[in-house]
Amino acid sequence: MIDHSGKSFPVPTPETEVYWEGCREHQLRLQYCNNCGQHQFYPRIICSACMSNDLKWVDVSGEGEVISFTIVRRPVSEAYKTEVPYVVALIKLLEGPTMMSNVVGCDPEALEIGMPVSVQFQDWSEQISIPKFCPKIAGD
Repeated sequence: MIDHSGKSFPVPTPETEVYWEGCREHQLRLQYCNNCGQHQFYPRIICSACMSNDLKWVDVSGEGEVISFTIVRRPVSEAYKTEVPYVVALIKLLEGPTMMSNVVGCDPEALEIGMPVSVQFQDWSEQISIPKFCPKIAGD
């Protein structure tokens, strides 16, 4: 496992525990509203579309497309120094919600708006796996 010491680790809360459990299992999970049929991210106690509290967790495809991005060329701290340049992107998931994440597995200069991507997970510890996205290869 790569050394991720010094990085900002997420701290699961009661609202996000199922999401992080899915990440540990390398499965992207989102909340789904049984009332209006919308998926949502980030996790909340009510639906952001209709305000219902009739939510359930569902496994989703982990596929989407890049809708915006920036290339980070200066690390935010020493812990990220070996990773620059890296991409921070907004990913529009096939199920509808938008997630902010990193795009990995390609030259940052080759990234394009509209590029199809799929989720992969980086295990930062035994408790925390982080969803990242990589370019989707045609035929996948």
